[in-house]
Amino acid sequence: MLENTHFSCLQNMYLAAPINTIYQPDIIISNARAEIEIELSSKYFHSAGAVHGSVYFKMLDDAAFFAANSLEQNVFVLTTSFTTYITRPISTGRLKAVGKVVNQNKSQFIVEAIAYDEKDNEIARGNGVFVRSKILLRDIKSYRK
Repeated sequence: MLENTHFSCLQNMYLAAPINTIYQPDIIISNARAEIEIELSSKYFHSAGAVHGSVYFKMLDDAAFFAANSLEQNVFVLTTSFTTYITRPISTGRLKAVGKVVNQNKSQFIVEAIAYDEKDNEIARGNGVFVRSKILLRDIKSYRK
């Protein structure tokens, strides 16, 4: 499969995920890289009026995941570990997460992700390990052009 077709299929798969009806993200996938953006809303807030940590995690993990899966054209990858560091709160504007594969071998991908506010200030970062599953991409209904 051509890379551009693979990236497009991954993007469609991501956007079709039921969880993303909540977030309404935008995604761009390229070789060993993924960028995801959402518009922030008070529905993502904790009681003190800023974005809940789960949103930071989701954005960082998703960007890292799709950076890894950009390099794997046959099977779905899985997160085996992911560490998140939140460096500043955010409550308005857009949140962007960029994931980049920094190392890969036969069994795993190591990926770093950074989240930014709309002024490109770093607000969080994370890193994770991803492995190949036995789930074939071609068997996922939303993995389509």
